Amino acid sequence: MQLISLSFFDLALAAGAVLALAGTTAAMKLGVTRTLVVAAVRTAAQLALVGLILEAVFAQERLLWVALMAFVMLLLAGREAATRQKRRFVGGYGFFAGTASMFLSSFVTAVATLVIVIRVEPWYTPQYAIPLLGMLLGNTMTGIALSMDRLTQEVWRGANVVETRLALGANGQQAIVDMRRDAMRAGLIPMLNAMAAAGIISLPGMMTGQILAGSPPWEAVKYQILIMFLIATGTGFGTLLAVELGSRRLFDDRHRLRLDRLRRI
Repeated sequence: MQLISLSFFDLALAAGAVLALAGTTAAMKLGVTRTLVVAAVRTAAQLALVGLILEAVFAQERLLWVALMAFVMLLLAGREAATRQKRRFVGGYGFFAGTASMFLSSFVTAVATLVIVIRVEPWYTPQYAIPLLGMLLGNTMTGIALSMDRLTQEVWRGANVVETRLALGANGQQAIVDMRRDAMRAGLIPMLNAMAAAGIISLPGMMTGQILAGSPPWEAVKYQILIMFLIATGTGFGTLLAVELGSRRLFDDRHRLRLDRLRRI
């Protein structure tokens, strides 16, 4: 099947549909019109920029450029994960915890998949490495942001309970064990929902894209199963590690609760 190329006129038609939605929300006074328009413009601009960058990286096919782009993606994902938390760690610790967790989960998973499973030569071929890493980072970022936000808010609201447990002889991690579990579950829920709905309620993005590009449906299915399993692995381990790092930061060496390490609202 031949790939059907889209023209700028086709994209303009789609943009017109978004503008129609924006006009409807304005007429209903929902207060989201400006946000919707700005989001649409940002989406088009960001994707266009990424497209130009990918064209250059694909043409070069050098490890240095792939590594540089992967590093920038990691830093931006770490920043997004940190800024989405309502109560952030002071001193940039949230950024460190999120970035380190994504590196040890998504990066390791992506490289292992390229080398062991897909076995592409060279393993850093941009066509495979960058999209794979992007999907892993995007999902892991969401899991980490949700789990860290849940952890810090639960501890902040339950400070009296935590202090009581500490006074009764519990150490820092024992005092927030239930809060840690709730935070980990919160970070895993989007990934679990996506896996449960895949193929029955929705067709995942990668599978849909491959089918539209002309790939045989069964090949698209196999790649999508691989991606879903990788996302589960990266998101799962990234979330668990981020909560572990965050929970340890909430206490000092003497197991005292340190809410001063969280920003007040």
